[in-house]
Amino acid sequence: MQCNQLVRLIKEWYLHVSEETMAPARMMEFIEKHIKSCDVCRDDPLLQRDIEKIRAFILPESKIPKAIRSQQNGPTPEISPEVSPDNETVDETAAKQQQPAAAGQHNDVPETPGGS
Repeated sequence: MQCNQLVRLIKEWYLHVSEETMAPARMMEFIEKHIKSCDVCRDDPLLQRDIEKIRAFILPESKIPKAIRSQQNGPTPEISPEVSPDNETVDETAAKQQQPAAAGQHNDVPETPGGS
């Protein structure tokens, strides 16, 4: 970043963002506005790379423009059920735990003398 004024402004705006007196998206709007009006910023070939790093650091994932997010993340991984160590899905394990014990199997309930 070659523009000292932009560096100073970003530091000042970031303080406001960290104190929660300015929204991160608003800070990025101010940065873009400055870049459009500043000759030094327009001539800086590496400025967009630096701004994207700041954007990734400042903005929460949901506020990053969708086009930029899709470029950063690539394809979405396929969703699969969780697998427990014995190769059963978590749903199958839960279903087995909810089934009542069959006749003749122990229910972890101690039997009382006299049969009841």
